[in-house]
Amino acid sequence: MGERALGTDIMPPLPTSHPTLQSLRALLSGFAQIFLQQHPGCGLLVLLAILIGAPDLLPGALLGGLSSTLIAQRRGHPPTDIAIGLYGYNGILLGLLLSLKLPWTPLLPVLIIASAALSSLLLAPWMQRMRIHGWLPAFTFPFVLLGWLLLALIVQLELPVAQPSHAPEQPELSVLQLMLAVLRGLSQVIFLDSPLAGLCLLIGLRLADGRTALWALLGSASGTTLALFYGWPAEDALAGVYGYNASLAAIALAQVHRCPLVPAFGVLLALVLQPGFSALGLPALTMPFILACWLIRAGAQSCQRAARNRRPTG
Repeated sequence: MGERALGTDIMPPLPTSHPTLQSLRALLSGFAQIFLQQHPGCGLLVLLAILIGAPDLLPGALLGGLSSTLIAQRRGHPPTDIAIGLYGYNGILLGLLLSLKLPWTPLLPVLIIASAALSSLLLAPWMQRMRIHGWLPAFTFPFVLLGWLLLALIVQLELPVAQPSHAPEQPELSVLQLMLAVLRGLSQVIFLDSPLAGLCLLIGLRLADGRTALWALLGSASGTTLALFYGWPAEDALAGVYGYNASLAAIALAQVHRCPLVPAFGVLLALVLQPGFSALGLPALTMPFILACWLIRAGAQSCQRAARNRRPTG
């Protein structure tokens, strides 16, 4: 998902000879790439978090990840990209989203397979242009674009939707509830409202990279705290709704920029952008995080070009 994972600093995967083990590693790395990591152990903990928070979503996530990875293999995309999960995470997110919105009928696996395969077809040329022509990173944009189209299709075709679980009564605001909200902010990245799942994700991120885990925690905490400070709906803030985009922005920008002010600004930008999607009648999904990173990246590129143009030619 991130620039580091998309080709500017790729670490080659450990050699694994058996095809089954290679496929398993690629699938687990796809789960890790949701959080911009390529560590299979992190991916295993992401999978475990889904099993803890919403086990009924796991089959769709696995089907989406397998479908998007398989189409990438069939299309002959770079084996290293496949091995580190770059062709898995969009499919996994689409599988989660569709499993969340639709009941299990014969139509659901068809939609998951088709959309996950299409996500790989969209991602491949984008990554090629990013590496050759300096395009902005795709991140989860294939998931967001296809997610918007699928959600609109569900509404237009009046498909039967899965019944949401009954939301518990909102507890009083306290330090404990704030801590749980921060963990929920991590779990909301994969559509879960579970502090225990969020803790599992945090452990997975710590396994992959301690600095990343810290920024993920800071991003979720900052997004949640700022939302409460500005008087945004407390029930949404405590459910982690304002934490997940901020957390992803912090992770992505901290991978590229050593200065802590840059990911901190990305957190604020992602938070400010998020309510605008409700005004447009669109689910935010992970688009605020993507836009925040794109704007900062585009701004940095513009500053670099301006600096080069100001240099004396001799």
